[in-house]
Amino acid sequence: MIIGIPKEIKEEEYRVGILPRTVKKLVDKKHRVIIEKNAGIGAGIKNEEYEAVGAEIVKDHSYIFKNSELIVKVKEPLSSEYNLLEKGQILFTFFHFSSDKEMAEKLISKKVTCIAYELVEEKGVLVILKPMSEIAGKLSVQQGMKYLEKEYGGKGVLLSGAEGVKSGRVVILGGGTVGYNAGKIADSIGAEVTIIEISEAKMKFLKKMLPGVNIIYSSEKNIKATIKKADLIIGAVLIPGRRPPVLIKKADLEIMEEGTVMVDVSIDEGGVFETSRPTTHKQPIYKYQGIIHYCVPNIPGVVPRTSTFALCNITEKYILQLADKGIKSTETSYGLKTGLAILEGKIVNPRLKI
Repeated sequence: MIIGIPKEIKEEEYRVGILPRTVKKLVDKKHRVIIEKNAGIGAGIKNEEYEAVGAEIVKDHSYIFKNSELIVKVKEPLSSEYNLLEKGQILFTFFHFSSDKEMAEKLISKKVTCIAYELVEEKGVLVILKPMSEIAGKLSVQQGMKYLEKEYGGKGVLLSGAEGVKSGRVVILGGGTVGYNAGKIADSIGAEVTIIEISEAKMKFLKKMLPGVNIIYSSEKNIKATIKKADLIIGAVLIPGRRPPVLIKKADLEIMEEGTVMVDVSIDEGGVFETSRPTTHKQPIYKYQGIIHYCVPNIPGVVPRTSTFALCNITEKYILQLADKGIKSTETSYGLKTGLAILEGKIVNPRLKI
């Protein structure tokens, strides 16, 4: 099979979809791997490292799309790439269909097959999404701390506090992988942390793992009560294949203190704050009604080397299966079966709501 790895063109996306070691395994099995020039540079992987294990380096972005049977990416194809797609191709990447109806409709019309990283599941765990969620959760606190600084319009609060000064308050909406990791980091630096969760099983887990964190049930009353005095609010809700609910409405900003920071990690699926809109790493924040909004859809992209290795450690086995068996691999691999979203232009995943 011909496997193509294009350079990511999404703004400020530096990750790459494959590691040299995976290329070697593919080439050893007589597969052909074509990689766009400098695709791995942002993650610290040189062209020569790919060439040394048998990959072909090409300069033309469109060549990858026109000549590959399996395209492995990190982020969803952008509008400029839609017309490069060929009927019958397999795309293996993050899609987040619920936040981009136009993209979903275009992919359907092109009659391609889409296997979505964010839907691949093994034993109840979204195995490809999990490491990215872990990184995003940790970064959500790091970024939130930065934009609490007065220079950026924040309150000027240090989350860890200081001798004789109380700690900052962090409220996390959602206690999954993102919320747990955000809570762990915020708690470890001494912040006063509250995680709001609706699942009793997750609440039990969080109470056991984070005994110093306040775990409360998700309700409109509890959300409003906690955000009034929060310094940092992190949106960390995920419903696979669907848009998450809006938990903080525009009117709720009026009860919050000026300079509060809201980090919407859920923005790649549409966001959990009504006033959220996608931002970029170069322009990550905006102020609305006195509240700082950080809404970068590809948060892990700011640490591309860590993120690339964490991602590719998981995707490798699936890439090898797809290369060997093509779409038939979804019949033998439970993970790929659950990740199959669109099959030759038809929506086949019951979790997918576009």
